[in-house]
Amino acid sequence: MAGAGTSQLSPRWATLLCLFTLLSSLLTIGVAVKENDFKKCHQSGFCKRNRAYADNAVALGSSWQAPYKVPSELASFKDGQFQATILKTIDEQGNTVQLPLTVSFLKSGTARVTVDEKKRQDKDIDLRHNSGARKERYNEAEQWTIVGGLGVDSTAKVSQESKTGIKIQYGPDFAFEADINYEPYSIQFKRDGVTQIKFNDRGLMNMEHWRPKIEKPEPEKKEGEEGQENQEGQEENKEEKQEETPEITPSEDESTWWDESFGGNTDTKPRGPESVALDITFVGYEHVYGIPEHSGPLSLKQTRGGEGNYEEPYRLYNADVFEYVLDSPMTLYGAIPFMQAQRKDSTVGVFWLNAAETWIDVTKAKESKNPLALGASAKTNTHTHWISESGLMDAFVFLGPTPRDVSKTYAELTGSTAMPQEFSLGYHQCRWNYVSDDDVKEVDRKMDRYNVPYDVIWLDIEYTDDKQYFTWDGDMFKNPISMGQHLDNHGRKLVAIIDPHIKNKGGYYVSEELKSKGLAVKNKDGNDFDGWCWPGSSHWVDAFNPAAIKWWASLFSYERFKGTMENTWIWNDMNEPSVFNGPEVTMPKDNLHHGGWEHRDVHNVNGMTFHNATFEALLTRKKGELRRPFILTRSFYAGSQRLGAMWTGDNQANWEHLGASIPMILAQGISGFPFSGADVGGFFGNPELELQSRWYQAGAFYPFFRGHAHIDARRREPFLLAEPHRSIITSALRLRYSLLPAWYTAFYHANRDGSPIIRPLYWTHPSEEGGFDIDNQFFVGSTGLLVKPVVEKDKTTADIYIPDDEVYYDYFSYKKLSTSKGKHLTVEAPIESIPLLMRGGHIFPRRDIPRRSSQLMKFDDYTIVVAVGKNGQAEGELYVDDGDSFDYEKDQYIHRSFKLEGSTLASTDAEGRDVKSVKEGEWLKRMRNVAVDKIIVVGAPSSWANLKEVTIESDGKTTSALIDYHKADGSRAAYAIVKRVGASIGADWSITFA
Repeated sequence: MAGAGTSQLSPRWATLLCLFTLLSSLLTIGVAVKENDFKKCHQSGFCKRNRAYADNAVALGSSWQAPYKVPSELASFKDGQFQATILKTIDEQGNTVQLPLTVSFLKSGTARVTVDEKKRQDKDIDLRHNSGARKERYNEAEQWTIVGGLGVDSTAKVSQESKTGIKIQYGPDFAFEADINYEPYSIQFKRDGVTQIKFNDRGLMNMEHWRPKIEKPEPEKKEGEEGQENQEGQEENKEEKQEETPEITPSEDESTWWDESFGGNTDTKPRGPESVALDITFVGYEHVYGIPEHSGPLSLKQTRGGEGNYEEPYRLYNADVFEYVLDSPMTLYGAIPFMQAQRKDSTVGVFWLNAAETWIDVTKAKESKNPLALGASAKTNTHTHWISESGLMDAFVFLGPTPRDVSKTYAELTGSTAMPQEFSLGYHQCRWNYVSDDDVKEVDRKMDRYNVPYDVIWLDIEYTDDKQYFTWDGDMFKNPISMGQHLDNHGRKLVAIIDPHIKNKGGYYVSEELKSKGLAVKNKDGNDFDGWCWPGSSHWVDAFNPAAIKWWASLFSYERFKGTMENTWIWNDMNEPSVFNGPEVTMPKDNLHHGGWEHRDVHNVNGMTFHNATFEALLTRKKGELRRPFILTRSFYAGSQRLGAMWTGDNQANWEHLGASIPMILAQGISGFPFSGADVGGFFGNPELELQSRWYQAGAFYPFFRGHAHIDARRREPFLLAEPHRSIITSALRLRYSLLPAWYTAFYHANRDGSPIIRPLYWTHPSEEGGFDIDNQFFVGSTGLLVKPVVEKDKTTADIYIPDDEVYYDYFSYKKLSTSKGKHLTVEAPIESIPLLMRGGHIFPRRDIPRRSSQLMKFDDYTIVVAVGKNGQAEGELYVDDGDSFDYEKDQYIHRSFKLEGSTLASTDAEGRDVKSVKEGEWLKRMRNVAVDKIIVVGAPSSWANLKEVTIESDGKTTSALIDYHKADGSRAAYAIVKRVGASIGADWSITFA
């Protein structure tokens, strides 16, 4: 018996057993309740109400009458804008509220639909609890998110108008049309006469208008009612039966209108209910993508149950989710409410500009106009239902028609990826925590001793004095300047963490200044909000306040943040914001920010404002110093891509998290924030050697490449690993470094047109339907490099989907692969190998001299790799600048276009500039001496077989270079190597193979 057995243990062992049992149960509970720390839809009042509203409308079918209409006399169109008033009927007496509507047709071909609420707009409402909150719906998300593309197209024109609606043509060659129906209010967006997107076609639009709270008396109970359990049971059964019958005018659930509690916290809701919801249908589209950050597949799942589907909507509510679960619509650290839909040869998208908590339901349904039609003639529509807690109803519509078009026009609105510091594309070595400056130096020395290349070493929170940011632990980091100089001598950088919570401690200068200047976030009563985070009691800087941004910037000057140098950069973590004792581990929604906005209004953009404040700070650390900031953020919103990089947060050291990282990073890229990565090796836990090796191989193809580990994880720097794994990881790192010129060129394109850096198949091949749901392989920029990381234990082969008829070569062996369009190709992938193919028709640059950091590669010569296409041609690009300053804005860059046509390979300026007319700065002058060292042509034609040398023409001079031709051998393609080309990388040149 348990009792008897336990009684035989010594007191010491009995105590230990009890402690072990208690800890085990706590750990089990901890794992089980992590998801329960965060709301499901039924626990979020406004989500529950709007889902119920939708359920009722769907159940009623054709008898449902949406209560929104536009009186034709209140509608007008002028100079590219349609303006009207939507009337919402709010009761059986026919009373209405006014909702101003504006539909703007932009020069980019994008349409913007904005709905406000007049009563709130006019501030004609009463706030409860004497709140100091603003009365309007939040209308400043645009100020943080939108940077351009809002010019109205005054040429947009009315093609048809009547009392029932209006049709407006706009966009390129007037190919787009908005068909606005007045009663009930709805909009169809068409391209070339075909409907692509519908707003409110199912009548689920719901804009919760302001209404005063009316205290309703509790109904009096009749004598003896308390004991009538039988009667209560009968009443419950009666209620259940009533719920089964949809109501024509459903009674509204008021239980969470005026306050709402969760996890011991109560939200006071001074403005009452104010949610906005809209159904958006993608007509004929089966695949939708985007709305990061979530841990599921790239092609979004349905959310209303059924086999393989989710039960919950996708949630966007930035939160500190500890050890997040996989394959879930649960919220994570960032939010980009941008969704794209894809069908064969057609891409469209919608951007929902709302910074409040948002839920999105996704369902799919077959539709056929002919009830007898079967099979292919029945198209699939994807129905989405967008629900936000507050703010405007503000949506942008993109009609493509290509993925590139949608990415480009979205980037015109929200901005594109900042040109990065070149070092930031190298490898970053991080853990929580390197314990001292000597520890940092020793890691750096050992990386060199074992020939492991890297660029940056990181410091987590333990470097500070008692979790006080902008300070150093004087015992462990006695001389941070010496540490920084040591790294600088090796061409390396340091990143230090700075979070938004400021320790509430007397005598701590940052805290004293924050409070004395009144720059902290306020609670609902207008006092400095006090919450709990790493330092204990903390205040939060209110980065919505311009004065706070200015003050924050002053803290980063080299004089004030002592111990930092020009090679010190910053990591912003916990900026959702994370509040350990707050509701859902974040800030109360009724907190107040600058301008009187409630936190509920701005929550999802909050992290970006802090990221922005740090970005501004790094621009002004020293007078006359103007360098590109590098800042990593965990929390983000649409527009954060302008400010730096992100990572996918607290993942786990297991194969499932390795596999999940790829669709997560792909989703970031197509949603406009491609500078992204996942913690290589997994943050929590200790990866086995095979997993760690495979993760580095995958990480070598993340745009942001950082190894990171929890404070309780074993040390796992690459030099510590047993062979062959140390060599395997070092090879993956060297592959990354050799391809840095190609990566930098991909970042340039992302900066110019918003294109993803790693690209899913639907984006690169929008005609190939077989690739639309593939999210475990991708192309790198426009290089033609196709990667399929191995993400399964003991897997030694990889099945790669081939999306076209082009020729493919193995990157390492030059083997010409036996491929078929629309079929999978199985390639060998032993532990030391990364499945990496070269698509024919592409040219990409490399640097092949092994170095220990990117800084030491800056003026190395280049290798040009040509993968000859089926038609005997190939093309590609190189973009390079100083990788540090903003001088590229003054023409201080090299941008080359490479083309192989017939027997000639040529390099010309990609923009047609007369490069000789560019006034050279110091960097361009040094680049004169950087040359093309060699050219490798894979798939070289047999007509070159007898060549011994080739002719090079450059700068009016003709020279020659040796060529080694290697005939095809079995499955290996023929290839040729031109040695010591010598032509300047920035000059025009041509090589004749004849």
